[in-house]
Amino acid sequence: MSDYSALTALSPLDGRYQGKLDPLRNWLSEYALIKHRVQVEIAWLISLAQESKLPQVAPLSSTAQSTLESWVTNFAPTDAQTIKEIETETNHDVKAVEYWLKNKMQADATLTPYLEWVHFACTSEDINNTAYSLMVQGARRCVILPKLHHLLMQMQERARTHADQPMLARTHGQSASPTTVGKEFANIAARLTRAIDVLEAVPLRAKMNGAVGNYNAHVVAFPNLDWPQFSQNIIEQKLGLMFNPMTTQIDPHDDFAQLFDAISRINVILIDTCRDLWGYIALGYFSQLRKDKEVGSSTMPHKINPIDFENAEGNLGVANALLRFMSDKLPISRWQRDLTDSTVLRNIGVALGHSLLAYDSFSRGLNKLTLSAQVLNADLDDAWEVLAEPIQTVMRKYGLPNPYDHLKNKTRGQAITREKLHELIKELAIPETEKTALLALTPARYTGLAAQLAQSGGQS
Repeated sequence: MSDYSALTALSPLDGRYQGKLDPLRNWLSEYALIKHRVQVEIAWLISLAQESKLPQVAPLSSTAQSTLESWVTNFAPTDAQTIKEIETETNHDVKAVEYWLKNKMQADATLTPYLEWVHFACTSEDINNTAYSLMVQGARRCVILPKLHHLLMQMQERARTHADQPMLARTHGQSASPTTVGKEFANIAARLTRAIDVLEAVPLRAKMNGAVGNYNAHVVAFPNLDWPQFSQNIIEQKLGLMFNPMTTQIDPHDDFAQLFDAISRINVILIDTCRDLWGYIALGYFSQLRKDKEVGSSTMPHKINPIDFENAEGNLGVANALLRFMSDKLPISRWQRDLTDSTVLRNIGVALGHSLLAYDSFSRGLNKLTLSAQVLNADLDDAWEVLAEPIQTVMRKYGLPNPYDHLKNKTRGQAITREKLHELIKELAIPETEKTALLALTPARYTGLAAQLAQSGGQS
């Protein structure tokens, strides 16, 4: 089979799901990698020409500098393809970028004097590590974080909307003290808020310090220039990253490991939520939006399956397998450099692609949910045993002997009705005002501060 298409693609990211991943392709595709390499090479070249302590490099005219910068702004897939064709001869991807730049400069008389300042004193990893940090920074800022903030907003909205709807809690799968639907959404929103803050705070560093991180060639050529400061200015002021002053030939990728761990933690929270919502749908607490032309089962016509949460859970699992592998592997490199990170880094888009698919599916699943208040209320009305907790607590307040054991003997493993519980309350040696309050209590009213907590939307 020779014709490539979405149907013949080996990866579902570029096959079945290709239309959903366009935002990431701008940042994490092969095209994006080549484009960012060009950006880094040109930033280095322009900075050399602007440095007064490098008299051999003439200042660029404003026109020449604008021309160079336009090659980044206007970089197109056809340019990347040309570079790939050069790579078939060089068998070296970064050198192919250098040759492409020189070929373009040779066609411009104002730029030909600068040919040998392209990639001056750089190792390939100076270009690659900086390009990857720019790519990941863009993907985080422009794609991943906006999607996560949207999910967080959806959870906060549901927390507030359903703040007052009581729900039977189920610790260990058994009936437990009631909560509200909104409070459970608020719990997830609070976890996501903290996890997103961690993701946003991860720094992304880069280095441009030569073959083994010591500016060896730089100092031989120009011993009077403060090369670490020069590199820092480019990385921080021109490219918007953080400077890493201490490396071998490669940046150690510790920042990437930290970032992948942060995304993985977010994904775990969402896996937990997918499973809970799946269970609540199974209990009938939520119904799902019906679409007339959709089919839930090839043989059972009645079914509307929670496929969005199942799809999200599956993709989150695939993403985390890759993210955790990368966070474990990337910081390890033999001696001053080995090449095992190179092919691993090319899978960042795969890991974030599966994450993005999951976020989309999760969001779509939330939009399909409709609360089934009747089912929730009926469930509560069949769980009067949960009021054993407040009764024994009030008994403790008035010093009655062994209140826990008393309620345990009366309720544990038994079918408890409203009438049985009221008989028990009436027999207690407590003030009549307390009896009246306990007799007025129902499972649906026994939710503590859940509604108040839910109204916060999970925000502290």
